[in-house]
Amino acid sequence: MSEEVTKPQKTETPASAEGQGMRSAPRGDKDSPEPGQRFKNKRRRKVSYLTINKIDKVDYKEINILRRFLNDRGKILPSRQTGNTAKQQRMIASAIRKAREMALLPFVVTEQSNERREYTPRRERYNSERSAPQQAPAAPAAPAAAESTPAAE
Repeated sequence: MSEEVTKPQKTETPASAEGQGMRSAPRGDKDSPEPGQRFKNKRRRKVSYLTINKIDKVDYKEINILRRFLNDRGKILPSRQTGNTAKQQRMIASAIRKAREMALLPFVVTEQSNERREYTPRRERYNSERSAPQQAPAAPAAPAAAESTPAAE
């Protein structure tokens, strides 16, 4: 009776640990950081133009501020690009909508400025001759007209 009865403790095997969502040993994935290291490609959060300049409210009449939040096509930039908070993004979006209604900002920009067009490289539409559309042979209109004028004389 002096014997103590102890229950055998369960030892987790790696297979049972993975089934429960726990890892027994760190894996050597290229995406996972080493223990004690952080991700190298972690980006810093952008700080909004409004936060830097301590602008609490944006009015629809302040076109120079609102243009910062539009792209070259006239679309509203997302907050991940500008660094705006959700509250700032809603305020800017409503101000842009009001400015568009008052014709202070365009709904859509159809023409790109010459500066923008110069810097964009032109791409080839078709890489191989097989995928190129068949072009009709051009009729030699100029030589035919030249032949007919001497015959009329």
